[in-house]
Amino acid sequence: MADEAFSIDKRPLRDLLQQVEDGRAQLPEFQRGWVWPHPNIASLLASISLGYPLGTLMTLRAGGDVRFKYRPIEGATPPAGKEPETLVLDGQQRLTSLFQSLKLDRAVATQDTRKQPVSGWFYVDMRKVLDAYTDREDAIRFLPASRKVTNFRGEVLEDLSTRAKEYEAHLFPLNAVLDPDAWEDGFEEHWEYDKTKRQLWKDFDKAFIRPFVLYHVPVIELGKATERQAVCQVFEKVNTGGVTLTVFELLTATYAADEFDLRHHWEQVCRTSWQAPEYRILREVSNTDFLQAVTLLATYQRRVAEAARGTEEDRLPRVGCKRKDMLALSLEDYEEYAPAVVEGFRKAAKFLHQQYFFDTRFLPYGTQLIPLAAILAATGEAAEPAGARRKLARWYWCGVFGELYGGATETRFSQDLQDVVDWIRGAEQEPRTVTAAQFAPGRLLTLRTRQSAAYKGIYALLLKAGAADWRTGEPVKVTDYFDEAVDIHHIFPKAWCEKEGHRPDVYNSVVNKTPLTARTNRIIGSQAPSSYLDRLAKSAESTRPDVEAHVVTHLVRPDLMRADDFGAFFDARKAALLARVAEEMGKPILADAGEADSP
Repeated sequence: MADEAFSIDKRPLRDLLQQVEDGRAQLPEFQRGWVWPHPNIASLLASISLGYPLGTLMTLRAGGDVRFKYRPIEGATPPAGKEPETLVLDGQQRLTSLFQSLKLDRAVATQDTRKQPVSGWFYVDMRKVLDAYTDREDAIRFLPASRKVTNFRGEVLEDLSTRAKEYEAHLFPLNAVLDPDAWEDGFEEHWEYDKTKRQLWKDFDKAFIRPFVLYHVPVIELGKATERQAVCQVFEKVNTGGVTLTVFELLTATYAADEFDLRHHWEQVCRTSWQAPEYRILREVSNTDFLQAVTLLATYQRRVAEAARGTEEDRLPRVGCKRKDMLALSLEDYEEYAPAVVEGFRKAAKFLHQQYFFDTRFLPYGTQLIPLAAILAATGEAAEPAGARRKLARWYWCGVFGELYGGATETRFSQDLQDVVDWIRGAEQEPRTVTAAQFAPGRLLTLRTRQSAAYKGIYALLLKAGAADWRTGEPVKVTDYFDEAVDIHHIFPKAWCEKEGHRPDVYNSVVNKTPLTARTNRIIGSQAPSSYLDRLAKSAESTRPDVEAHVVTHLVRPDLMRADDFGAFFDARKAALLARVAEEMGKPILADAGEADSP
């Protein structure tokens, strides 16, 4: 059985709780804390007293090659340094609830239905247990830690603070259910061995206590040889709490076995490296994103090292950052490559600012940050010359306008890391993302909200082209962007377009939108361009030619706006936007088959 992947058997509840108490059964560090409220615990206790199944527990036999940091189940105090024989993967909430309510000689620290912390004792009403018309859950009570029930004036309504008072009230403490002899002796002595009370006890013992003593729990135990990836997958599939276990949490537990606090290191990275305003673009980078970038770099450097040793191409290790790759990331590799990736993300923020992406609201793909950071970490100073920056920018914009980072991306991550690094270092072959990227002119008509990457890309291109506010003439600078005073608004107002009979799918497209301040947009209102241009000049205490000069910075022809010629304006703006997209992608944009020239 020791050589099998797992074993299945039934174990006495009494034995399982004893293993928790002495530390033979503990939790892997990646398990969350105990969160069950007291009504859930009461329901569980009632089910066991009736012999109902509580579900299967799943454990991992400790002592294998894959080590996890561990901790006792909450409430247990095993001897210092006690190493577990098994780790509980599924069933933590149930096992902890039973241990605290049945084994501890102190109040159970839990929470109420509003998730507020409370502590108290579980009791069962002996007479209600024997009442055929009383639901078993109604027989179980949760009393305050003082064992006294009071009203809002503090008056004691019920007092179970002594054994004698428990006997008098016929309320049996659940933490005596697995060893009831002493309580039974006290109960019978208190009632002077009255036959009626002794019979009451016998009936109660048979109906309630014996089911606990005889209760067995099904346990699936994974063998010592279970791989880390399998532990993670099994945990996610069977964990009854329904909370997905992330790779970061599993690696945190793994590294903790070697006294390395991954969570603290990650928080330190965010707190010290990315808190400055200029790194705001990184605020949504997750710990898993960071691990993916580290894994990319580590697997890439391993491949480079093997190639340098003369290993044949088809035998070189794979570059990757899929779940399995991340789970195989050793602590040594993490410590070696994490600092370079931290710097890679910092450089990525600077690069994105140069492309006029300043805020996560308008970042086309958060996922593209992962290979970008890894590329910058791998290339170092080689990515700093102007020629290298142009290549990097071309790859980035091809990813954006080719919309190549919207689906499964791990394979593209690994391809781009290798392709772009080689390209920056002088290889003639263009990265696969560059060669695969295509942008159809008709796509502009379907870009209507900032949900799409290409829409956000158009916004950034306008900022990069020097778009200035039409009223003040000031460029849309970082400070304006961060103040969120700038957003995308219609050039030909929506109300005007509706009145003139233009199609919504046309006038709501990005071709008829541009970044403007809120105040400028209020002045525009619903008027025709020929009218609001004069209003803008008056508001700015400027001339109409000055305002039109500002309009030009948005790739818009003022003469067509003065003529209120929406069709001609639309065609000219579309052509101008496509020219900028083609420039950033470094390739011509082919016309759509059968495309009309006018909306």
